[in-house]
Amino acid sequence: MPMNRLLLALSAIALAAPVSAQDMAFDSYLQILMARARAEGVSEPTLLRMTEGLTPNQRVIELDRSQPGTPSSSGFPKLQPYLNTHVDNNRIQGGRRAYDATRYLHDRIESRYGVPAPILLAIWGHETNYGSYKGDFDLSRSLATLAWEGRRRDLFADEWVALMKVADKGYARSKLVGSWAGAFGNPQFLPSVYLRLATDGDGDGRADIFDNRADTLASIARYFQDSGWRSGIPWGVQASLPAGFNPDSYKTELVAPVCSRVHERHSQWKTVGEWRQLGVQPYGSLPDGTLTSLFQPDGPGTRAWLLTSNYRVILEYNCSNYYAMSVGLLADEIAR
Repeated sequence: MPMNRLLLALSAIALAAPVSAQDMAFDSYLQILMARARAEGVSEPTLLRMTEGLTPNQRVIELDRSQPGTPSSSGFPKLQPYLNTHVDNNRIQGGRRAYDATRYLHDRIESRYGVPAPILLAIWGHETNYGSYKGDFDLSRSLATLAWEGRRRDLFADEWVALMKVADKGYARSKLVGSWAGAFGNPQFLPSVYLRLATDGDGDGRADIFDNRADTLASIARYFQDSGWRSGIPWGVQASLPAGFNPDSYKTELVAPVCSRVHERHSQWKTVGEWRQLGVQPYGSLPDGTLTSLFQPDGPGTRAWLLTSNYRVILEYNCSNYYAMSVGLLADEIAR
């Protein structure tokens, strides 16, 4: 319909413009978002129920603006304090209970996607403590607020429209709640990720990542498969370094286009056999031909790991070494 194309064009122009919250009333901006969603096929009843009484959420703006920036050149926080709170006994025991409760799903999911169950459970444990807390922010309100605020307008406008498409599948607005930044369900997917990767794990015709364990684990597994997980190799293993070894001699010269400071502390890629020749000894079993990078997050004299390409897949889920290391170590503990 020509009117839909016109509305989509107008909304694209407005959404691309560097408009701040002070330049346009929230209700006016919401009409632009609705026009775009309508032009992309979202039904009118869905738009009406998902925007009824919608107002900006100042708390969401405050939380967004208080997020930490890139670490300064003075250094990085130590890893161990983070592990103490994210790989603690409660989370380990909760993961083992969840492992036992979902054991009947593991073979089917791993054979299809190649991702071990402990990794999937570690993600679930980190994101929502195995489903015990998934957030209570109205997603429509949060995402509309963040798009209107304008700091990351393109991202959040896209996610709001994606959320309308999720809602159009029949989910009630009361079900579509989550984090202040728009992630929801057991694995805390953004709406666009849900549309792309959420998976029906039990064959009932619905990808329910809110309450269904089979769908939750299958969806996380599909995310990892899509990000390049390689079956049959671990995420990494702890390693010992010889006396006088200087990791800085093997620093990578590659510059990652995204999250550069996450990757800059990783070494060059070398095979396990090459590391062995340099005196680095992995504690776990890795074939000599496996490419790995050396990572010593807390500096000289502290623990070191050899990380495989699967570690980089965990970083695709959350671009933080603290997160990725704690996921890998929690998975190891769950599997013990």
